[in-house]
Amino acid sequence: MLLDIRTYRCKPGTINKHLELYEQKGKNPQSRNLGQPLLFSICETGDPNEYTHIWVYENAGDREKKRAAMQADPDWIAYRKASAELGALESQKNKLVIPVDFYNFINPNNT
Repeated sequence: MLLDIRTYRCKPGTINKHLELYEQKGKNPQSRNLGQPLLFSICETGDPNEYTHIWVYENAGDREKKRAAMQADPDWIAYRKASAELGALESQKNKLVIPVDFYNFINPNNT
């Protein structure tokens, strides 16, 4: 199992507009290509301009295949264009992690 933890920072005062745009135009094509995220969250404490989402993949090859399909999806391309026009995103951090053996990880996409 491979988890992709992605944290984005929006310019102050723009996070709500950005998340609204994502909900309207980005959520469906991203979920269609990647499955449901393990988590999609905003900060309760900390930087109020940040949000994080975590995606679950079987391995690096699965991640590469799914993300390539998403990048080629016309609906995702339209969302990325609208997001760039909005100009809310300031930075992005992501890291890939694997679960430890001594906790039973439950993949939200295997129901």
